[in-house]
Amino acid sequence: MIDLTITNLDLYYGAAQALRGVSLEVKPGSITCVLGRNGVGKSSLLRAIMGLQRVKSGTIAIDGKPLGSLPPHARVKSGLGYVPQGREIFPLLTVEDNLKTGLAIVPRGQRFIDPEVLRLFPVLKDMLARRGGDLSGGQQQQLAIGRALVTRPKLLVLDEPTEGIQPSIIKDIGHAIRYLKETSGMAILLVEQYLEFCRDLADQVYIMDRGEIVHGGPAEDLDKPEVRKHLMF
Repeated sequence: MIDLTITNLDLYYGAAQALRGVSLEVKPGSITCVLGRNGVGKSSLLRAIMGLQRVKSGTIAIDGKPLGSLPPHARVKSGLGYVPQGREIFPLLTVEDNLKTGLAIVPRGQRFIDPEVLRLFPVLKDMLARRGGDLSGGQQQQLAIGRALVTRPKLLVLDEPTEGIQPSIIKDIGHAIRYLKETSGMAILLVEQYLEFCRDLADQVYIMDRGEIVHGGPAEDLDKPEVRKHLMF
């Protein structure tokens, strides 16, 4: 398993600063949740971690080794799995072929869909031959998570997995995330707006506002009025 450490991260889009001195840590066998309103920099943080957006300054390190300018595919090879906001599945490919797209960076001897992924999301097993675009939003989200899991990640990064999803599937996704933490020791970094989802799952929480971390601490802190004031959506 791997440890992710982010230190003093600054990121700009042109002249606009999206991240301001962001520092946080994600430990193996734990779920870390980043909360905040729309537009505070949460997705920019994840894109920086995955190498999809260049940072101005600061470091992103795995097990103490800075990733520097390592490209996205190399970060996935190093153990990062990414579930983007909006799922970004391939609507014209079958569920099976969508899952197989995640195998491109896996060593040849491991280029198969781990049966554990289909046990975790049994709906995918029942729909392997269906096109991704024919699935419901919640099923597509499960497919996006499954596609990340076939890369055999040691740290799973999820960007708002509950967005636009029906409550029953939110519960299924929550159970899957907790199962991954408890059975594999995987580190999980979760960006969310859904407070109760994070409260139920997280070990550690960070709150962002205007590109900065304004609070960091155990999930129990979410019950404190002085912490909840940062979450007035």
